Amino acid sequence: MFSSIRWKFILVYFLLIFIAMVIVGVFIVGRLEDQQIKNVTNNMEQHIETIVESFSYIASDNWNEYREEIQENLNEWRLGSSETLYVIYNEEVPTIIASTSKQYNKLIGQNALSSKYLDSPLILKAFDGEKADSKLEEMNERVISKHLAYPVMSSVGKVKGILYMTSNLTDVYRTVNESKAILTNATILALSITVLLGFLIASSITVPIRDVTQKAEEMAMGDFDQFVDVKSNDEIGQLANMFNYLTLKLKNTIQDMDLERSKLDTIFNYMAEGVIAVDRDNRIIHANLIAMDILGLSQSNIVENSIFDFKKMNMLEIDYDKVDELEGDEIVGINSEIYKIKHAPFKNEEGNIGGLIMVFQDITHEHRLDNMRKEFVANVSHELKTPITTIKSYTETLMESEIDVDTSHRFLNVIDSECDRMARLVRDLLQLSNLDYEKTNWNKAEVSLTDILEDVILKLDLAFKEKKQRVTLNIEEDLPKVFSDKDGIERVILNILSNAIKYTQEYGEIHVEGFISDKNIVLKIRDNGFGISEEDQERIFERFYRVEKGRSRELGGTGLGLSIAKEIIEAHKGSLSLKSKLGEGTEVSIELPYIEV
Repeated sequence: MFSSIRWKFILVYFLLIFIAMVIVGVFIVGRLEDQQIKNVTNNMEQHIETIVESFSYIASDNWNEYREEIQENLNEWRLGSSETLYVIYNEEVPTIIASTSKQYNKLIGQNALSSKYLDSPLILKAFDGEKADSKLEEMNERVISKHLAYPVMSSVGKVKGILYMTSNLTDVYRTVNESKAILTNATILALSITVLLGFLIASSITVPIRDVTQKAEEMAMGDFDQFVDVKSNDEIGQLANMFNYLTLKLKNTIQDMDLERSKLDTIFNYMAEGVIAVDRDNRIIHANLIAMDILGLSQSNIVENSIFDFKKMNMLEIDYDKVDELEGDEIVGINSEIYKIKHAPFKNEEGNIGGLIMVFQDITHEHRLDNMRKEFVANVSHELKTPITTIKSYTETLMESEIDVDTSHRFLNVIDSECDRMARLVRDLLQLSNLDYEKTNWNKAEVSLTDILEDVILKLDLAFKEKKQRVTLNIEEDLPKVFSDKDGIERVILNILSNAIKYTQEYGEIHVEGFISDKNIVLKIRDNGFGISEEDQERIFERFYRVEKGRSRELGGTGLGLSIAKEIIEAHKGSLSLKSKLGEGTEVSIELPYIEV
């Protein structure tokens, strides 16, 4: 119901009047209550002041001597039925010596500070020479009373006693409650009138809007001969005029679009590349099957002229007012594919830009090759830069400085080491190149993986002992032989075991397991070292990729070892896989087909 503008309008008027009445009511009632209580307080003060001036015994300094006379005077004094007066004498213990209360016999001589009918903080404040008043609620009777403590001063300026008066505020709050009821009834009446007037006013606004809505629904069904009667010159009338203007423009635009669509459909449907056309409102006019597949469009998107979302396609919004930017090309990524999008505007019969035509050329393969080439060149350059810089700096030092023989020998050792590093890099690159172009000459023969594994462990024995690592072998007996290049397989196992040694802390454990699974021999090498994160595992076999680049270079290597190992195993019709968990260790599995006897 409240989705209608009529009810929203009524609700707003209702809330405005309601809030205004509530604010006014709270203010008036609050002021009335304060004024009534203030009047009661003033009357109480006037009574007390009159009593002080009229009672001669009150003027004496010793009220105890005239206790009976003061009580007689109080009995004769006419107070209101809701008022009670207490006379409290200032002794060591403040004492009630007279009262107009019906229970005065019980109160006379009582400690004023302990009386349940009096407010002790007011009494204490009055004994300090100040008038004090408060509003208290009597818990037993649920009655609110006004309390006033009035100090009476002696001739020497000291408080000789207190006149304490209470006044029942029941009549005051009865008046306040009656005022609240009157204001409540007035508010209900005002709100009823507001709802009625709001309904009439809202109807005068919503009826023309409903007419426009009905005409728009007819247009949505395809009937564009819809016009709204303009009955006023206000905002509603202007809306009707704009609707009629829109109808005329829309009919002309659709005629133009139908003409252009008939021209383009045949061309688009026979193109090998994706083609899509949008109008100036970025609504899809045409799209061939390839473009629909690229952008995930359906035939309904074309029929309904859906909006083409440039941002969703990782493209910038087209500004049709900037003619220079309408023609050009750009590279964008769509659904993990790379496309070169050429775009240019098309014009209608009047020469105005009607929209944009975009051609999607799939360059994913070329883009990936280009990225791999750039990354490869960058990595090789980086790997060669460090040893070349080191060799040059040490060589210049040897050439330009006079240094002793020991230092020269140490420098030459560094140069020799860096040369070996570059030689290893070049050797690895050449081997990868040969593997890529299948130019590697494999010397395949029947070899035993058990023998190769034992030779590799023997070669790495010193490395194991240096880091005090424990190696465990669990190889099945009589494993069949494999038809492979012994040096290539040995290099793979040597590389994997070397990595296990490098990336496992001292006193770590390395387990090697070999067994038959299906028609393959499976060799698993597992350590409890640093481990590899899931993100790094996805790229661990990429060339030059290192998990922790700084630490990897300190430990040596070119970052090509696992790439070469994977290429070698796959060249032998096998597979190489890796599983790892950060902080717990890594497991590498090698599977090779064995020779069936």
